[in-house]
Amino acid sequence: MRLILVIFLFFSSVSVASDIDLEANMKNMGLAYKNSVRATDLATFNAAIDEFIVLLETAKTADFKQHRTASLEGLDKVINQAKQAKQLATTRGLEAAKAPLKSIDELRKKYHELHEPPGFWELLFGN
Repeated sequence: MRLILVIFLFFSSVSVASDIDLEANMKNMGLAYKNSVRATDLATFNAAIDEFIVLLETAKTADFKQHRTASLEGLDKVINQAKQAKQLATTRGLEAAKAPLKSIDELRKKYHELHEPPGFWELLFGN
Protein backbone atom coordinates (compact mmCIF):
# COMPACT_ATOMS: atom_id res chain seq x y z
CA MET A 1 0.00 0.00 0.00
CA ARG A 2 2.80 2.43 0.87
CA LEU A 3 4.57 1.63 -2.36
CA ILE A 4 1.47 2.54 -4.33
CA LEU A 5 1.20 5.80 -2.40
CA VAL A 6 4.87 6.60 -3.01
CA ILE A 7 4.54 5.89 -6.73
CA PHE A 8 1.38 8.00 -6.91
CA LEU A 9 3.07 10.89 -5.13
CA PHE A 10 6.06 10.66 -7.44
CA PHE A 11 4.06 10.76 -10.67
CA SER A 12 1.58 13.35 -9.46
CA SER A 13 4.39 15.62 -8.34
CA VAL A 14 6.24 15.23 -11.62
CA SER A 15 3.17 16.35 -13.54
CA VAL A 16 2.98 19.58 -11.52
CA ALA A 17 6.66 20.23 -12.17
CA SER A 18 7.76 23.58 -10.80
CA ASP A 19 4.47 24.20 -8.99
CA ILE A 20 5.66 22.25 -5.95
CA ASP A 21 5.88 23.81 -2.52
CA LEU A 22 9.61 23.33 -2.05
CA GLU A 23 9.55 24.36 1.60
CA ALA A 24 6.87 21.79 2.48
CA ASN A 25 8.66 19.18 0.39
CA MET A 26 11.91 19.87 2.26
CA LYS A 27 10.13 19.47 5.62
CA ASN A 28 8.71 16.14 4.47
CA MET A 29 12.20 15.17 3.31
CA GLY A 30 13.57 15.95 6.75
CA LEU A 31 10.91 13.79 8.37
CA ALA A 32 11.53 10.89 5.99
CA TYR A 33 15.28 11.21 6.62
CA LYS A 34 14.79 11.20 10.40
CA ASN A 35 12.49 8.18 10.11
CA SER A 36 15.17 6.31 8.15
CA VAL A 37 17.83 7.19 10.74
CA ARG A 38 15.56 6.12 13.61
CA ALA A 39 14.38 2.91 11.95
CA THR A 40 14.94 -0.23 13.98
CA ASP A 41 13.97 -2.75 11.32
CA LEU A 42 14.61 -3.12 7.62
CA ALA A 43 10.97 -2.73 6.53
CA THR A 44 10.59 0.60 8.34
CA PHE A 45 13.95 1.77 7.01
CA ASN A 46 13.09 0.84 3.43
CA ALA A 47 9.72 2.62 3.58
CA ALA A 48 11.33 5.79 4.97
CA ILE A 49 14.30 5.82 2.58
CA ASP A 50 12.02 5.14 -0.41
CA GLU A 51 9.83 8.08 0.58
CA PHE A 52 12.94 10.21 1.03
CA ILE A 53 14.19 9.34 -2.47
CA VAL A 54 10.80 10.14 -4.03
CA LEU A 55 10.73 13.51 -2.26
CA LEU A 56 14.26 14.24 -3.49
CA GLU A 57 13.24 13.43 -7.06
CA THR A 58 10.23 15.72 -6.63
CA ALA A 59 12.47 18.52 -5.35
CA LYS A 60 14.51 18.30 -8.56
CA THR A 61 11.46 19.58 -10.45
CA ALA A 62 11.35 22.81 -8.44
CA ASP A 63 12.03 26.13 -10.08
CA PHE A 64 15.35 27.08 -8.50
CA LYS A 65 15.77 30.78 -9.13
CA GLN A 66 19.39 30.80 -7.96
CA HIS A 67 22.12 28.18 -8.00
CA ARG A 68 20.04 25.76 -10.11
CA THR A 69 22.98 23.66 -11.31
CA ALA A 70 24.54 23.37 -7.87
CA SER A 71 21.17 22.60 -6.27
CA LEU A 72 20.43 19.80 -8.73
CA GLU A 73 23.96 18.47 -8.27
CA GLY A 74 23.42 18.40 -4.50
CA LEU A 75 20.09 16.62 -4.83
CA ASP A 76 21.67 14.00 -7.11
CA LYS A 77 24.46 13.43 -4.58
CA VAL A 78 21.93 12.95 -1.80
CA ILE A 79 19.89 10.56 -3.94
CA ASN A 80 23.02 8.50 -4.63
CA GLN A 81 23.86 8.36 -0.92
CA ALA A 82 20.28 7.36 -0.05
CA LYS A 83 20.36 4.57 -2.62
CA GLN A 84 23.72 3.43 -1.32
CA ALA A 85 22.35 3.41 2.25
CA LYS A 86 19.38 1.32 1.12
CA GLN A 87 21.62 -1.16 -0.65
CA LEU A 88 23.94 -1.46 2.36
CA ALA A 89 21.00 -1.90 4.74
CA THR A 90 19.64 -4.68 2.57
CA THR A 91 22.94 -6.52 2.11
CA ARG A 92 24.75 -5.83 5.40
CA GLY A 93 22.14 -4.51 7.84
CA LEU A 94 20.99 -1.19 9.25
CA GLU A 95 24.30 -0.42 10.95
CA ALA A 96 26.06 -0.45 7.58
CA ALA A 97 23.64 2.19 6.29
CA LYS A 98 24.69 4.75 8.91
CA ALA A 99 27.77 6.03 7.06
CA PRO A 100 25.90 7.07 3.89
CA LEU A 101 23.12 8.50 6.07
CA LYS A 102 25.64 10.64 7.94
CA SER A 103 27.07 11.95 4.67
CA ILE A 104 23.53 12.94 3.64
CA ASP A 105 23.34 15.26 6.63
CA GLU A 106 26.72 16.78 5.70
CA LEU A 107 25.54 17.32 2.10
CA ARG A 108 22.33 18.92 3.39
CA LYS A 109 24.32 21.44 5.41
CA LYS A 110 26.61 22.22 2.48
CA TYR A 111 23.88 22.77 -0.09
CA HIS A 112 21.52 24.64 2.23
CA GLU A 113 24.20 27.33 2.51
CA LEU A 114 23.56 28.16 -1.15
CA HIS A 115 20.04 29.29 -0.36
CA GLU A 116 20.52 31.06 2.95
CA PRO A 117 19.74 34.76 2.87
CA PRO A 118 22.77 37.03 3.18
CA GLY A 119 23.68 38.22 6.65
CA PHE A 120 23.69 41.84 7.77
CA TRP A 121 27.43 42.35 7.19
CA GLU A 122 27.31 40.70 3.81
CA LEU A 123 24.49 43.02 2.75
CA LEU A 124 26.37 46.01 4.08
CA PHE A 125 29.83 45.26 2.68
CA GLY A 126 29.18 42.63 -0.02
CA ASN A 127 30.98 39.33 -0.36
